[in-house]
Amino acid sequence: MRLLVSLLLPAATLIAAASPDTGELAVEVRTVGWICFAAHSEAGDWDLFLMRPDGSQRRNITNTPQSNEGYPLFSRDGSRLLYRKLKRDETIEGNRYGEQGVPVVANANGSGARELGGEGELPWATWSPDGKQFSCLSLKGVTFVDASTGKVTRTLKRNGFFQQLTWSPDGKWLSGVSNSFGTGWTVARMDAETGETNAVSIQDNCTPDWFPDGKRMIFSNRHSSDVALGKTGWTQLWMADADGKNPQLVYAEDGRHIYGGHISPNGKYVIFTGNPQEDGDPSNSGAPMAVMRLADAPIIAGSSPEMRKLHPKANAGPVLALPAGWEPCWTAADLSQMKP
Repeated sequence: MRLLVSLLLPAATLIAAASPDTGELAVEVRTVGWICFAAHSEAGDWDLFLMRPDGSQRRNITNTPQSNEGYPLFSRDGSRLLYRKLKRDETIEGNRYGEQGVPVVANANGSGARELGGEGELPWATWSPDGKQFSCLSLKGVTFVDASTGKVTRTLKRNGFFQQLTWSPDGKWLSGVSNSFGTGWTVARMDAETGETNAVSIQDNCTPDWFPDGKRMIFSNRHSSDVALGKTGWTQLWMADADGKNPQLVYAEDGRHIYGGHISPNGKYVIFTGNPQEDGDPSNSGAPMAVMRLADAPIIAGSSPEMRKLHPKANAGPVLALPAGWEPCWTAADLSQMKP
């Protein structure tokens, strides 16, 4: 289900050329924090990059040609990054990236990097809201780990969760991908104290992320309406209340699988990637990224005739095309004051 990268294509090919008012959107988001993402460096390895949400001030913050880095996650205060470091010749796998390589923590600008464990340790680690713990996910269960000592403080049964764990901003919930609701690839929510779970979107969903209020989620969805049309189905970006109510289309485009949706810290925007193929080529540079206003949702790009029939009131834009990357994350912290 989860695609890592796409064919190497110009970033502008993600969005229809006629997408209106992108200049205004670029100005609007330019100072709304910073985005971190993985991309290929000039040396050909995967490094981590920072940029403004309009694509400006892009810079490489790891610069490690001997290794690959991916899956960055800002701590909620934006001061630190958690990511995975892999051997240079190891291919990042779309369904295992959260458990590959070694976990690393660094300052948000990439400085002071420190390995937290060995190969495969702290799998699918995600920050607690206060940055003092990690929650991790493996076949053995959900573990809660003290970020300073590495000591496991408690455990929960995984209850079908198997990928992409993320701790809610209010600290009350975990989200992830589950196979325990009578079907596979269900985005679900878990009570971080009791382990009780509920489905948010059933079947063919992945890459969930939280809204800042902890009450809603955004996720990728191979929507049943598309599959019902006799197609393989293009993965779309959807949002819903965390109890599974009020599902809404955010972005869709025939010819693109939409993944990696991450909400801006102020809850007004979303960044995502658009992949032309379900199974991409890790030797290329990732997928074009894009930013849109949530207030403009739903947006349907390109012709996408069947989708437009299902959503006749959908907008055509604006959507701001950005450079190629993978698994972007967003912080409100002012990283311009942090020296490389």
